[in-house]
Amino acid sequence: MTRDPYLEARVLTADPLELIHMLYQRAIDLVGEARQGLRTGDVAARGTAIVKAVAILGELEGSLNHEACGDMSERLEKLYRYMQQRLTFANIMRQDQPLAEVESLLKTLAEAWSSVRPAAMAQPAPAPAWGGAFGAPELVTVESGWSA
Repeated sequence: MTRDPYLEARVLTADPLELIHMLYQRAIDLVGEARQGLRTGDVAARGTAIVKAVAILGELEGSLNHEACGDMSERLEKLYRYMQQRLTFANIMRQDQPLAEVESLLKTLAEAWSSVRPAAMAQPAPAPAWGGAFGAPELVTVESGWSA
């Protein structure tokens, strides 16, 4: 597997909002690759793309913060699981319609996520908390994470 240094640097420097957007974009690309594999009869390409897209949806599901966003995160969890099921069904049944459906859902989510990012960037970032013995500054991390 070859590494893309640009992509690696982008991932390592991205904030949580950008990482989620990157996952959506990659999942959209993979579903497109799966659809192409279905059209051309490339079973291996179709299967590989679907497996990777399912894994990304699993990562997105795992990133949900149910305590912070309750109902919204529960709905997203159900949607991610539904899309995983549809991708698996599409692979087994060799059908394009479920792939097109998931691609459309992912595009809608990516578009919505893109609109969240500017709004989040407009809010001031939390200030670092300072502490330490004898007046020596010690950076204490203020936890902030993505939640849906």
